[in-house]
Amino acid sequence: MLYRVVHQTRYTYSGPASTSHNLGHLLPRRTDRQKLHQLELRIDPSPTDVESYQDYFGNDVVVFTLLEPHEQMCVRTQSWIEVTAPALTQLDTSPAWEEVVSSLRRREDPDAFAALEMIWESPFVDTGPEFAAYARPSFPPTRRLLDALLDFNHRIFSEFHYDPEATTLATPIHKVLQERHGVCQDYAHLMIGCLRSLGLPARYVSGYIRSADAPADAARGSGAELVGSEASHAWVSAWCPPYGWLDLDPTNDLVPSDQHVLLAYGRDYDDVSPLKGVTLGGGKHTIEVQVDVRPTQTLPASTGPSASTGL
Repeated sequence: MLYRVVHQTRYTYSGPASTSHNLGHLLPRRTDRQKLHQLELRIDPSPTDVESYQDYFGNDVVVFTLLEPHEQMCVRTQSWIEVTAPALTQLDTSPAWEEVVSSLRRREDPDAFAALEMIWESPFVDTGPEFAAYARPSFPPTRRLLDALLDFNHRIFSEFHYDPEATTLATPIHKVLQERHGVCQDYAHLMIGCLRSLGLPARYVSGYIRSADAPADAARGSGAELVGSEASHAWVSAWCPPYGWLDLDPTNDLVPSDQHVLLAYGRDYDDVSPLKGVTLGGGKHTIEVQVDVRPTQTLPASTGPSASTGL
């Protein structure tokens, strides 16, 4: 499936901002299932400096600085991305979840050993008995890990209410667990905290999903069924032998296929936030975010890096 993705973030300040230093995870990853055909990044006003690099997790990061006074800042990416659905998984091919935990402790598999960095607490993800207890009904003794993950994904979807007004970025996941309200990043942080509390590696994934009003054929289902398309989306990737990292979207109760576009992954939102920075002056500010992910049949005629950024 080929998509044209537009992501725009506009900051409006109550007064002139003199300086702004920014860091963004706005560039889609290239993977064996995701091909980036073209990318345009435009920043208004034009930045003084723009650089890009790969972070610890292999995500593409862009950093830029504005040194002229400004009362608005607009960051817009437009990309054409081809996404391929993953191979089907079979429930009876994964080991019992306790076997996976034990194998991680033995550190015999290099890939599994690398996954161990995703079992610890991180800035937005706590671990502890309350999270393990909530996950436990989906993880009875000897249950196959893949089966348990799918069941847990469904339970979060069924037992929590999607509510954009219920939480903020600062809401801790223990409160999300108590009140059973939140948005996609809350669902993802909670699921990650629960899995890590059982000794299972899990990481945070940021990206996009097909826009709700985008046309969809009957085989794929209606785009309107997907929750979280109004902005950047978040889901979970869990370590699941023999498949490696397996994506799960508890907000929509599904395994991401070709309707999800991957931006970046890390320990939690703090590692992959779309845009953050430090601004001097400006007073109070408002933020408007617009995301549009639509299937397309054609690529644009022009190719190459954006003239405004050199990326």
